[in-house]
Amino acid sequence: MNLKQQITEDMKAAMRAGDTKRRDAIRLLRAAIKQREIDERIELDDVAVIAVIEKMLKQRKDSIAQYEAARRDDLADTEKYEVSVLQAYMPEALSDTEVEGIIGKAISAVGAKGQQDMGRVMGVLKSELAGRADMSKVSALVRAKLAT
Repeated sequence: MNLKQQITEDMKAAMRAGDTKRRDAIRLLRAAIKQREIDERIELDDVAVIAVIEKMLKQRKDSIAQYEAARRDDLADTEKYEVSVLQAYMPEALSDTEVEGIIGKAISAVGAKGQQDMGRVMGVLKSELAGRADMSKVSALVRAKLAT
């Protein structure tokens, strides 16, 4: 069963259980997936679905920060719940040591010498670490390694 089918089955299960919060969060995800499929006129595979989920997670985290700054804890709690639902569909995250090892391999594979090679290194890493590591942290680690 692919990821889209799993999401659909989870939504049906939430509907049967009467879990409206979970159902609504999954519906938002399904709508985002469907919108991207319609916009690009393609059928999304698991990697593309994970990219949609990553984008939604980033949006939710930004919203949480803004809601908490405005002291709107009710809205922040809703966003936090949606993050927990979306996070369940993400692949297992890699540890920091695993990420650093992969970064080292990518730098040597590309033959990177300095900051000017950052784009090539990140291009290799993006496909390998998609959904398994926070790419902003990966970018900072790559920048630090290339600076030395």
